[in-house]
Amino acid sequence: MVPVYRSDGEPIAVIHLGGLYNIDGEWVGDLRGQEVYGINGEYVGFISQDHRLLRARRPPDRPAITPPAVPPRLRGIPVRFPLAPLFKQLPYDVIDVFEENPERFKYVSELRPDMD
Repeated sequence: MVPVYRSDGEPIAVIHLGGLYNIDGEWVGDLRGQEVYGINGEYVGFISQDHRLLRARRPPDRPAITPPAVPPRLRGIPVRFPLAPLFKQLPYDVIDVFEENPERFKYVSELRPDMD
């Protein structure tokens, strides 16, 4: 498991077997190389060398992918993570997705209809 941090150093997600999971273990994205696609198949951003989820302020036109089947909840996420590295300041044309657009990661539980 590889932690993914926000620019303020807070661990916010983990990468495990080609998937992006939040700290609660819910699947929130799919990795294709370094690129991340949300659970609806839309491009979200890329994982940087310093383990942040970034994207251009004006997102590139990327075709949506077919969303994969929802994997099971990830168990065994560590309680503690290594300290985040010291991050370089981002240029104006790059944003941290978890800070600027956290709503991009709707959880699977929010997309399911409520029980009657």
